[in-house]
Amino acid sequence: MSVDNIFSNLSRMIEMVGKDKGIDKQIVVDAVVQGMLVAARKKYGTYREIEASYNDESGEVELFEFKEVVKDEDFIDEEVEIKHTDALELDPEAQLDDSIGVRLETGDLGRIAAQTAKQIITQKVRDAERDIIFNEFDQRKGEVVSGIARRVERGAIVVDMGRTEAYLPPREQIPGEVYKPGDRIQGYIADVRQTTRGPQIIMSRADSRYLIKLFESEVPEVYDGIVEIVCAAREPGQRAKVAVLSKDPAVDPVGACVGMKGSRVQTIVQELRGEKIDIITWSEDPTRFVSNALAPAEISKIFVDEGRGEMEVVVPDSQLSLAIGKRGQNVRLAAKLCNWRIDILSDSDAAAKTAEAIFNLMLLPNMTETMAQNIFQSGFGSFSAIAEADPADIMTIPGYGEEDKALELLGQAQALVKEYEKEGKEVPTFAKKLLKEGGVAPSSTSSSEGGSTKQQAEERLKEELMQLKEQEGSEEAEGSDDVAVENIVAEDASSDKNEEASEKEANS
Repeated sequence: MSVDNIFSNLSRMIEMVGKDKGIDKQIVVDAVVQGMLVAARKKYGTYREIEASYNDESGEVELFEFKEVVKDEDFIDEEVEIKHTDALELDPEAQLDDSIGVRLETGDLGRIAAQTAKQIITQKVRDAERDIIFNEFDQRKGEVVSGIARRVERGAIVVDMGRTEAYLPPREQIPGEVYKPGDRIQGYIADVRQTTRGPQIIMSRADSRYLIKLFESEVPEVYDGIVEIVCAAREPGQRAKVAVLSKDPAVDPVGACVGMKGSRVQTIVQELRGEKIDIITWSEDPTRFVSNALAPAEISKIFVDEGRGEMEVVVPDSQLSLAIGKRGQNVRLAAKLCNWRIDILSDSDAAAKTAEAIFNLMLLPNMTETMAQNIFQSGFGSFSAIAEADPADIMTIPGYGEEDKALELLGQAQALVKEYEKEGKEVPTFAKKLLKEGGVAPSSTSSSEGGSTKQQAEERLKEELMQLKEQEGSEEAEGSDDVAVENIVAEDASSDKNEEASEKEANS
């Protein structure tokens, strides 16, 4: 293989490569020139000053070796110098110390040099093609594309996109989906990376942004910007939640996304292989937004801790399992959608927690029940929480707005914490107190002897909770406390029956 064979009809080759690969003509020309230059230096040596250039008129690459013009008597090295008399033959105006170019014949480069030139040209054209593909898909990042599934590599599906290939990693696939070679597959361009092997396009079907793009393609109001999809959360293949907002009061955002008889959302559900989609209304009010996100469960109360980004949501006992969802899916998606940490409590659990917190706070010296309620409602659930608080935070509690009172309460809490730590005693709880007053030890295992005393303790707990709610003046919360007591009674009764059954079985 000679260089003449490679570089013959060079202009036609440059035009052909530029059109087929979509590469700029100048990039191909530069690749050819560099390939020729490397081949020449490989043939003649790197110490010789050789330059290559492309002649547009002749369509050829020309090689020139530049030598310094010296006096004939000073001539030493013909590789880098030329006699003044020889230089005048090439250029009548040549002068001493000038650099004069001598044309080299490309046909003299040889087979190895020609092969080197071909490799460089091929590599340069390939690099240019990779850059073009990378820039094209980098601009298309965030679009929905489709291609043909070709093969599977380490769990990743390789998708033929025409000019290049995309990868659908296992983590970006919808669980349970199976694609065979030749199947058409649609996905979202999540990322485009430049690697040593060329551009790597990462496709996703599990990304929440893919769900948003599907709504844009199926719902004209979303595409036109009348309805905005504020955020979305998914557990791919199972369930998703989408928060929408209408910029036109006359347009119902949820209805627009659902469509007539659910036609629009059903198209998206089919594309996602049956993934259930809850469409809710977005709200600037975090508590209202969380209430909407937990639908269809009904919400009784919400306690917000903005500093920690947490919400404690109280629901009726009958709504607890609905709010949490199967394996916690509903509350998990709601938390991801709203970007809040959400704890779900039933009314009975919340009432018991309130009673426990007030009892704990009343362990402080000279603490009344009303003062304990004010402290609890200000966000402090125990005296240890007060001991770790800043005086400025304590001053937000009603009745402790003065600094000396706040510091006094802080000192009492810290002293109480140290007292229990020093003595190694366990902090008493409300439930153990009631059992003790009822005459039942917490470790008692006899259901027949302790039944009456347990009942007394339960009645005592009910009375305490009733008194607490009467002071708050909340009828709704009072009903919740009744539920709490009934649950406790039911649990203890069930425990008694289990213990009695165990005794009968042991006797038999």
